[in-house]
Amino acid sequence: MTSSELIQIMQSSVAPCVLISGAGLLLLTLANRLARPIDRIRHLCALVKNYPGPEGEVYRQQIKIFYKRCNLLRNAVATNVMCLGAIATVILLLFVSGLFNVSLIIPVAVCFIVGLLALILSLLFFLCDTLMALRSLEIEIRGTGCK
Repeated sequence: MTSSELIQIMQSSVAPCVLISGAGLLLLTLANRLARPIDRIRHLCALVKNYPGPEGEVYRQQIKIFYKRCNLLRNAVATNVMCLGAIATVILLLFVSGLFNVSLIIPVAVCFIVGLLALILSLLFFLCDTLMALRSLEIEIRGTGCK
């Protein structure tokens, strides 16, 4: 194998890194977004302790929604990590395929499809979290009597 062949193999196996970069930025966003409802739940739990009666019901409703959001964001993170793993496997398979001159077209295609499906799922979970955040805001506004 010549150095130019090795360079060509490396170029073809690095091409999916753009997808890894994008999914990695999404993962960073999801991780930061997950921290927010966790902190808010902790704050609301302290308020519920101060208002154990019916006046704390608004806080309990928000805690339920924030907890659902945490579950959605956990699922978004998990499917995003699955996407990253599948695309990293694509890169490895492309490199091995080129290096050893072995045809791995089907495993590469399967891993790529799995990676894209996982990315789509992650984005859907992210969208559901956004919709739930608006619902939580609506409850908070209603609790203040502004709506």
